Amino acid sequence: MPDTRFKKVYTFNSARKSMSTIIPLDSGGFRVYTKGASEIVMKKCSFLVGEGGKIEAFTAPHQDRLVSTVIEPMAKDGLRTISIAYRDFVPGKADKNQVHYDPSTGEPNFETMGEDNVIANMTCFCVVGIEDPVRDEVPAAIVQCQRAGITVRMVTGDNINTARAIATKCGIIKPGDNYLVLEGKEFNKRVRDPHTNEIRQDLLDKIWPRLRVLARSQPIDKYTLVKGIIDSNISAGREVVAVTGDGTNDAPALKKADVGFAMGIAGTDVAKEASDIILTDDNFTSIVKAVMWGRNVYDSIAKFLQFQLTVNVVAVIVAFIGACAIKDSPLKAVQMLWVNLIMDTLASLALATELPTPDLLLRKPYGRTSPLISATMAKNILGQGLYQLVVVFGIMFYGEVLFDIDNGRGAGLRDPPSVHFTMIFNAFVMMTLFNEINARKIHGQRNVFLGFFSNPIYYVIWIATFVSQIVIIEFGGLIFSTTKLNVEQWSWCILFGVGVLLWQQVVTTFPTSFFGRKMEVGTNPPEPLSPNLDGDSVPSYPHHHNHQHPIVNRSGQILWIRGLTRLQTQLRVIRAFKSTLEDMEEKRSCHSMHSVRSTRSYLTRPTSDISYIDDDEKWKAKNSGVSSNGHYTRAQHDSSS
Repeated sequence: MPDTRFKKVYTFNSARKSMSTIIPLDSGGFRVYTKGASEIVMKKCSFLVGEGGKIEAFTAPHQDRLVSTVIEPMAKDGLRTISIAYRDFVPGKADKNQVHYDPSTGEPNFETMGEDNVIANMTCFCVVGIEDPVRDEVPAAIVQCQRAGITVRMVTGDNINTARAIATKCGIIKPGDNYLVLEGKEFNKRVRDPHTNEIRQDLLDKIWPRLRVLARSQPIDKYTLVKGIIDSNISAGREVVAVTGDGTNDAPALKKADVGFAMGIAGTDVAKEASDIILTDDNFTSIVKAVMWGRNVYDSIAKFLQFQLTVNVVAVIVAFIGACAIKDSPLKAVQMLWVNLIMDTLASLALATELPTPDLLLRKPYGRTSPLISATMAKNILGQGLYQLVVVFGIMFYGEVLFDIDNGRGAGLRDPPSVHFTMIFNAFVMMTLFNEINARKIHGQRNVFLGFFSNPIYYVIWIATFVSQIVIIEFGGLIFSTTKLNVEQWSWCILFGVGVLLWQQVVTTFPTSFFGRKMEVGTNPPEPLSPNLDGDSVPSYPHHHNHQHPIVNRSGQILWIRGLTRLQTQLRVIRAFKSTLEDMEEKRSCHSMHSVRSTRSYLTRPTSDISYIDDDEKWKAKNSGVSSNGHYTRAQHDSSS
């Protein structure tokens, strides 16, 4: 029957847990069809189609017997049971399960009757069991989540027996586990205050740690559970909650959760809008992949920080001590640019392109307050920094003795590059390059070569950097302030680089507990973004009466750091080409003086007039004190005039 002939439709929702449709009968009159949750529909039935199509009274004892002999066995097998019932409104003589109406007064007014009166005293036609088989890959995916420290809970509108059977098949619960399987009504009874009927966090904290399945739940129950877990303080750190949903009613829970997963195929637009991630294949295994990729991204950031901070610590100390001790930086400006290229661009590209591995799911997740630089990372940074500083300073102060080379300390600005300082630069780069292999492991693993060749981008960049360093040393010359090294000197530099790998085993053996939490950086939880950041007003806080807003302070710090970084980069570029430009400036000055003399003889206007024009403009600017753009300026004297 086309839907255009429908008289009225009561759509399915979580409150009804059923849907009803009123259609006209060919013999005259109307019939109401209802389908939905078996035990709920049966409560609205007064009659039952018995053997031979005979209409029988459907009493309460009969309903209880049907639940225990038919519905519960189906539910325990994991079947979703649905009852189908009907009710007739006829203009003629009515049977005991029908309703008579007077055709002279018109059709029945279903709107006036109300839903509760229309869908009542119905006739139960049948009970069917529908199996929604668990996908083959889901149990293994749930085991992966549990092994990774993720607790999986099921919130469903199914019968409690059906929900328990499906949860057992999936591996969410196991026979003998001391976990809770509750219905929505029982859940609300336990978490609400008996006097005020309000949710109490202390009551909820007694339920959610052991709760694994919530059956016959309402959308508000899902939201209550999510909010209760997020607001709970019984754990060492605030729990991170992820929620899946596909319906419009799931939107509040999806929005409240830290991470909301919406179904891309079965999900509604409202659910997708409220979510953070959309599963395009509606598969639970995609959540496991998302967890694995998320941990991989976090680890990639940590790897890069561990590598970069080691290089920064060594480079800054070497430059500072060198400037104080020998009045010269062992690492020249262009050499530092090359080190920065290795440290920033190439290293980030190499370390951030490693693919996730299943091993990421064999450890507990990071907490919201977990430090970005852990104690293990701090140990690696300080340990490797100590080794590299000893090597660099050893070459700097005793290189001429150890390697039988000329002393490069105290060399003049115009002196050619020395083997001494070239070895310092080369050894530092080699140690940095081999430490990039160590940086691939941030959790104290000893085998730093595990998976080295699984990422082509990584080892191609590493080999290309190594070859580029050889080219720079052998052919860099004055541009990179380097000179050629012999085989023995190269061997020493590479040996110092390989020593980084051996020294890492010693650092790994050193107990991390010695450093404690004082060495950890970034343990503060993330600050929530204020909705008024783009507005004119900033909310006030009682404990910040005499201070700026914390988010404004944080933004100012970020802008300040960015400004210093840009200024530092510009200064490096200037220093890089300063020595070359000084050599070219003398030739240019001679050529410029010759050009000026030629121009003076050619121009009809005296150069003195030109000078007066410049001086007049400067004099006006000096007297007015205001530039053309409206800003006050400071008068400057031109030394060339």
